[in-house]
Amino acid sequence: MKILNRVALVAMLLSVASAFPAAAADAPMTHYVLDPAKSSLEFNFLQAGAQNKGRFRHFTVAFDFSPDNLAASHLEVTVDVPSLDTGDQERDDTLKDADLFSAKKFPQAVFRAQQIVKTATGYEAVGKLTIRDITRDLRVPFTFRTAPEGAMTAGYMAGKTALKRLDYGVGQGEWKATDQVSNDVSVAFALRLTPH
Repeated sequence: MKILNRVALVAMLLSVASAFPAAAADAPMTHYVLDPAKSSLEFNFLQAGAQNKGRFRHFTVAFDFSPDNLAASHLEVTVDVPSLDTGDQERDDTLKDADLFSAKKFPQAVFRAQQIVKTATGYEAVGKLTIRDITRDLRVPFTFRTAPEGAMTAGYMAGKTALKRLDYGVGQGEWKATDQVSNDVSVAFALRLTPH
């Protein structure tokens, strides 16, 4: 009788444990797209010892997300490189030129994250960033919250990360030197996302 009771207990525990992955897999997934009018994607860099800021005016975001099903959540950001804007036309033209972003030849930069992980302060998108046809692994920490707005619930994503421009070939010829333009670039984003 004791053996039968133990077998029954083990079977019950196994059935309960197997129910958890199934529940997570069935968690509803929300597909979010960007609200460009209320979103920003900015970058900062040092030039001749002075801090400079720029932004990309045009980019898209596709975010499939469920906090209860992170394994199936993923993020894709596509940036229109020619839309970069530093507030200085001469500098913008230089950045778009062949030795830096080469915006005509490589008009898009893309970040794809097939893995979203929970962290102590929010989440992290684990994926690959491609600039100038060079792809590198990248981890992007971010926070995400939702808020009801009328008949829908909007999502708000914010975060920042650091890049080295030379890792992506953004600096050919004389621009490979880092004495005038730093190798380090910080990227910050604040996105309003709508369910679609």
